[in-house]
Amino acid sequence: MYGTIARMRVKPGMAERMMALMEEYEDLGVPGYRGTYVYRMDGDSNEHYLVVLFDSKADYVANAQSPEQNERYLEYVELLDGEPEWHDGEVVYALTP
Repeated sequence: MYGTIARMRVKPGMAERMMALMEEYEDLGVPGYRGTYVYRMDGDSNEHYLVVLFDSKADYVANAQSPEQNERYLEYVELLDGEPEWHDGEVVYALTP
């Protein structure tokens, strides 16, 4: 598996809209898409961490470079206080009971 972890600062009052956009993504049938996790930090409710998983790096890159994903990204970034901080990489261990 391959994916990204992003640190984001959601603008006050925009968290619900952000989650609605995330839910829409799950029904798009993006090739190789495995899932999304969003964490809201205890110490700062506007700080979120986004984890997105794909079957492979090739699937991840194809999605990231698609015009459709760019359109979705432009919608997301309007809800944020600045650009996300991205950390891409290969999943080397996962435990799912």
